[in-house]
Amino acid sequence: MPRISRRTLLAGLGGAALTAVTGCTDRQPTPETADGLATGASPSPTPLPPVTVNAATGPVVVPGAPMRVIVLDTDVLDSALTLGITPVGAALPARDTRYPEYWPASRTTGIRLVGPAGAPDLPTVRALRPDLILSNQARDGDRYEQLREIAPTVLTQTTGAPWKADFQLHAQALNREAAGAAFAGAYQKHAGQVAQALAAARLSGRRVSLVRFVEGGGIRVFGRQSFPGTVLADAQVGRPDAQNVDQSDVEVPPDQLARADGDLLLYATYGDPERSGANAVLASPAWQALSAVKGHRAFPVDDQLWFQGIGYTGANYVLDELQRFLGA
Repeated sequence: MPRISRRTLLAGLGGAALTAVTGCTDRQPTPETADGLATGASPSPTPLPPVTVNAATGPVVVPGAPMRVIVLDTDVLDSALTLGITPVGAALPARDTRYPEYWPASRTTGIRLVGPAGAPDLPTVRALRPDLILSNQARDGDRYEQLREIAPTVLTQTTGAPWKADFQLHAQALNREAAGAAFAGAYQKHAGQVAQALAAARLSGRRVSLVRFVEGGGIRVFGRQSFPGTVLADAQVGRPDAQNVDQSDVEVPPDQLARADGDLLLYATYGDPERSGANAVLASPAWQALSAVKGHRAFPVDDQLWFQGIGYTGANYVLDELQRFLGA
């Protein structure tokens, strides 16, 4: 299977859902109409009635065509952008200083940062006059009542492993269900193609290790119940025994680094490489003794993509990079 660039992949996936999106694109606001400044040179489309979605907190009535959306975690950022909606505001994990680079700057320029995920600045959120807020209970369950006073707020229970079901709820809340189904189908086809390519190259049996150095959270290996773990499973890729578990992630002490080994080892750093311990571990004899490291099969990956790009666009890029790393 030919390898493709992120730019080409994004364009192709957008084309796969173009027909589904077309039915709702005419309701997308321009910068002028989003701020209520348009002069009405042409008739406005007929407003869509509100709809009710079943969020983790119960039924929530949301606008039929939300125009000013705020997203408070990385999964809902991916969902909104994938579905053609540029949020007016977004929260990022505390150690991140930029929007994910797997999205072109043209898609994220102008999104107002409203604070760290899990602790958004509510006055800033209110000042942006959202008509819909998207997040999850793990991040914002304790401030749900405050958020819903600002705008209808749709929360999933958590994030990570259930990202596909979460995306469907996001698509309902954003009135993009047809486009959502198209993107889901395109991803499943892509995952199948990658699995076939790996099988044809006799690479399916390779065990892929996922390691993340987390500032304040130590060394973590990731299991099946994580976003990257589910994507690897969709590509029918094997996992090391220590990571072939129904867990999201497990902290590993430095003296147990053998649990991080695999036929292919992919690692990322969240936060400062020094304070996360990444620099010390990567220079340690224990790391250098891993078979993947000795065999030159250990590679750094983008943390904002592999561990935070929780959605269909992020997942498609992960599939493409996985195939490249495995050499199929």
